[in-house]
Amino acid sequence: MLPTVKSSTKKLQSLLAVLVSVGILFQIFIQPSFALNDGQLLVIETWNLVNEAYFDPKKFDSIQWRKLRQKALEKPITNSQQAYAAIEAMLLPLEDPYTRLLRPEDYETLKKSNIGSEINGVGLQLGARSEDSEIVVISPLEGSPAEDAGIASGTILKKVNGESPKSLGLEATAAKLRGETGTQVILELKAPGEETQEIVLERRSVDLRPVRTKRLRNESHTLGYLRITQFSEGVPEQLEEALEELSEKDVEGIILDLRNNSGGLVSSGLAVADAFLNQEPIVETKKRDGINDPIPSSSKTLYDGPMVTLVNGGTASASEILAGALQDSKRSELIGGRTFGKGLIQSLTNLSDGSGLAITVASYLTPSGRDIQNLGIEPDRILEMPEPLNPGGSEDRWLQDAELFMQATLDRENSEEFSKETQSLDKDAAINPPI
Repeated sequence: MLPTVKSSTKKLQSLLAVLVSVGILFQIFIQPSFALNDGQLLVIETWNLVNEAYFDPKKFDSIQWRKLRQKALEKPITNSQQAYAAIEAMLLPLEDPYTRLLRPEDYETLKKSNIGSEINGVGLQLGARSEDSEIVVISPLEGSPAEDAGIASGTILKKVNGESPKSLGLEATAAKLRGETGTQVILELKAPGEETQEIVLERRSVDLRPVRTKRLRNESHTLGYLRITQFSEGVPEQLEEALEELSEKDVEGIILDLRNNSGGLVSSGLAVADAFLNQEPIVETKKRDGINDPIPSSSKTLYDGPMVTLVNGGTASASEILAGALQDSKRSELIGGRTFGKGLIQSLTNLSDGSGLAITVASYLTPSGRDIQNLGIEPDRILEMPEPLNPGGSEDRWLQDAELFMQATLDRENSEEFSKETQSLDKDAAINPPI
């Protein structure tokens, strides 16, 4: 028995040695293949964020979302550019151009525009059409090279410096339009109902001052003109200052101009709606777990006088939230043209390497339950085309129409008030006849 035990012991020791050796070899050769580098970790970070927050998880089943993560990790990723390409390929099957990666330089530019300073570029606000993924102009920025060139809302970008925006995607196209002052970019454009044309624009610094006001006076009325070009971080405070300024000028009514306002921060748009509404619903949001209760306005109203609101095809996203709330509550009539129809809300998240991730986290409905995605909002009064290309300028026909509308509204209200006072006097006279 002893030799057998001894022999068994030796065999066991040999087996253990082999197992230890295999374990060491496993550690040396196998484990590193599972140790993820920074680029691969960025892919996983992105996948997890989208998986947790995307507003339509049903989409994941149809595109085999988990397999897309594995497919992305199978690609060679040894640097940031390869990681970004893998992430963009992973997000593409969602068919949501607004859920996207923002490379560090693009993310910084977007954050600066949300603060409301200046940008260098041609001044185009862009969107992506859901039905065909074409990159289209939502609006030109005021005082920009794009506005000077007369580029209209709804124009399709066919090429930027010879490259297809449809292939580049939304963020990469926007990045190619930005650049140093004095440099040029060649655009191939197709405006609605027109032939494709090529133009050259020179980039320059564009002032993003989002709130502008002026007083409009005629023989009978004094009106306030309030234009909001985007909803950046400081807009609520600037709006409050603007309304105080107009109040000091004794304006009788306000024309709110949301033309070519492509949106921005939803929180800023809600704060502006809060300034005009009194405990009325502003918007409903539809998230992955259903429709949330409407977001109400507070009881503190900064302006409760007569108003009319100008909108057009460049009125999008957060500005459509505001326009829809004003229309549904009958606080203000909308006049102009149908709005753009972007009814999706994105959240912005910092990624670990300094890039950013935009994720569609909700769609929004107007207080009456209207879903405006790809539909837009029909104004109460359609104004005559062609649309003026100089909002707020001396030859802005739509602004002139808005002035006439406000004057008629004020005259009607004054007449109704006078009629009420007259009826009250007649009633008093009947009760207390002259002696």
